[in-house]
Amino acid sequence: MRSYRPALPALAAAVVLSLSLGACSGGDSDDAADGTKTTTVRFGYIADYNGSSLLAIADQEGLWKKAHLKADYKTFTNGPLQIQALGTNDLDFGYIGPGAVWLPASGKAKIVAIDTLTYADRVIAQPGITSIKDLKGKKVGVPEGTSGEMVLNLALQKAGMTEKDIKKVPLDATTMVSAFVSGKIDAAGFWYPAIDTIKKQKPDTVELASTEDFTGKAFPTAFVAGQKTGSALSAKVVKVLQEANDYRQEHPDESIKAAAKLLKVDESQVKADASHVKTMSTADLAAKTKDGTVDGWLKDLEDFFVSTGQLPSAKDPETFYEGDLYTKAQAK
Repeated sequence: MRSYRPALPALAAAVVLSLSLGACSGGDSDDAADGTKTTTVRFGYIADYNGSSLLAIADQEGLWKKAHLKADYKTFTNGPLQIQALGTNDLDFGYIGPGAVWLPASGKAKIVAIDTLTYADRVIAQPGITSIKDLKGKKVGVPEGTSGEMVLNLALQKAGMTEKDIKKVPLDATTMVSAFVSGKIDAAGFWYPAIDTIKKQKPDTVELASTEDFTGKAFPTAFVAGQKTGSALSAKVVKVLQEANDYRQEHPDESIKAAAKLLKVDESQVKADASHVKTMSTADLAAKTKDGTVDGWLKDLEDFFVSTGQLPSAKDPETFYEGDLYTKAQAK
């Protein structure tokens, strides 16, 4: 037993781009000389360093093949869309940022591994707006249910405000950039590296708040599985992620190159993105799971989401974080 320290919103239909590295349908095939079954796993991710680096390393280092797995990757613009795809059995695994942790906490998925701690989320505004209080009555774009909404609510709470004090404009990440650059919204709860794209077109963009402002809080990213995804498959996938994680920890520059190759972007862009991320070794994550630190991170997020109304109540993180599975995989 680990100890810890003291309704999915409507989503616009999104086009999912498939980057298939194997068969597009799930199931097993006999592709090993000894007849060992190879299982295809359908894996969702967000096209940033957090979401892609371990998958890129697993490809580069042959970790999927070593585990008799074949990965079929699909890109998504945010975590809630992946949770939705897990629920409809269109994915086996996915990746979420801290702003979507309320979804597994509400029983929509299960967390099988912590990835990183991220500090990439910001509240940005048009020139002339200098404080969160200046947002009263202003149009603020936000991808609902994501870390963009999370950082906005954190900043509003700190300023003694709520979403009722602003004109919230629900926007998908794919339309946020153009809406902000064209001046259709006054501010946004958003994240890097997409903010870099905005700043290239609008260099006088103002940063009003950052997750880095909230010292003492942790913002974990995570890999999730569907409720129907079997534990045996989850254990194999988690082991691959752990091996890729340790490679990333020991070879940061090579990991940036691998992610850039998968994402088909310049390495400098991925390096800038990685600067907002804190990685941890598998041994460290396993230790933090055993001593309750990870549960503490998740509980803190749950309490926050209760305060925003996204969760009716907080649960024991053991009900949605499969920490025992993670520590057992690490021990092998």
